[in-house]
Amino acid sequence: MTAGREVPSSGISGKLKNWAFLVRALRYRNYRLFFGGQSISLVGTWITRVATSWLVYRLTSSALLLGVVGFAGQIPTFILGPFAGVWVDRWSRHRALIYTQILSMLQSFALAGLALSGRISVFHILWLSAVQGLINAFDMPARQAFVVEMVENREDLANAIALNSSMVNAARLIGPSLAGIIIAVAGEGYCFLLDGISYIAVIVSLLLMHITRPFMRAEMRNVVEELKEGWSYVVGFPPIRTILILLAVVSLVGMPYTVLMPIFAGEILHGGAHTLGFLMGASGVGALAGAISLAARKSVLGLGSMIAISSALFGGGLVAFAVSRMLWLSLLLMLVTGFAMMQQMAASNTVLQTIVPDDKRGRVMSYYSMAFMGMAPFGSLLAGELAARIGAPATLLIGGTACVAVALWFWGRLPLIRRLVRPIYMELGIIPELASGIQSASALRTPPEE
Repeated sequence: MTAGREVPSSGISGKLKNWAFLVRALRYRNYRLFFGGQSISLVGTWITRVATSWLVYRLTSSALLLGVVGFAGQIPTFILGPFAGVWVDRWSRHRALIYTQILSMLQSFALAGLALSGRISVFHILWLSAVQGLINAFDMPARQAFVVEMVENREDLANAIALNSSMVNAARLIGPSLAGIIIAVAGEGYCFLLDGISYIAVIVSLLLMHITRPFMRAEMRNVVEELKEGWSYVVGFPPIRTILILLAVVSLVGMPYTVLMPIFAGEILHGGAHTLGFLMGASGVGALAGAISLAARKSVLGLGSMIAISSALFGGGLVAFAVSRMLWLSLLLMLVTGFAMMQQMAASNTVLQTIVPDDKRGRVMSYYSMAFMGMAPFGSLLAGELAARIGAPATLLIGGTACVAVALWFWGRLPLIRRLVRPIYMELGIIPELASGIQSASALRTPPEE
């Protein structure tokens, strides 16, 4: 009897240890505050994204204008990305995030005021989307680089990035579903108002942090010189260059599927705002599952293959979704595309931040932001134009096929990437059997997410 009681106790203890391992980055107070505040704020962000798309579609019934609004909201990241990277490498990332979150809150309240007063137009949405894009151009690289300062032990950085991905996609799951309900019951204006209020949580969390490690500013040089240095490093190192090219192409031709979701929800699947919420929510469930699977990984080894496979799976999921005319099948395919999208994005982020030196982290992550978010506006504009001419299903079919093609190209480049990254992994102790004697001296220099 005694032995019988010990077994379940051991099993429970093992499960608790496994759970603790999955969330080990939450041991750090600053990261716990960030995680809690962002979890609330990101739900509001996703509510606004869905509400904005639905409002534009309701006001105009135009696929092209859906693309134009997406373009306006993301083009600042492409234009200002390199300059933002230099700025992030120079100044306090903690202070930068406080400013960007306050500005984002004001932008949401402006949208809410216009919508609730009944005066909002597509012109207002375009300009306010551009303002948010301007804020995001600085917020994204600062947010990713700041994770290094919140998580003191570099061995836990990979877990922090995976938890960030989980946080983003839990919000991606909850936000669109809430948006569908709020839009149906009260209208888009209350979605924007709720988003503005949600920013208070992350602002308070940032103000409560104790930053014990002083920010070490990079040596101040001419901005153009620092821009050239960052660009030369990115294009001159094939692993970083290849990953960013893949990410840029997938963002250009694949990620704009979200812009076309209102058309699929309304015209293809014959639903309404709740259908749009379900589709986006299903994508969020898949992405959350992808993030959790990454959090359970103990090493970055094998992520190169994962990047290629997940990119191909993402493209294949889009192709199948384009031809689906059944809601249950479309929801299932959104699960697949969400899972694959998260695997590709977070794995790319992890590999990049594992191999990049700290003094170039802000600039490299600004190019990551350009590839991920900066190419999306061109994709949104292209998708909107193509959908207006050949229809949303054909547009998505072309984009998915292109994603599969670039994934095959990346697979062919993997041997070169592995050969060049291997010495870095050895130096960091990631390949212990070949790095005897140095693994304890060099902690895993892993990444910050989205």
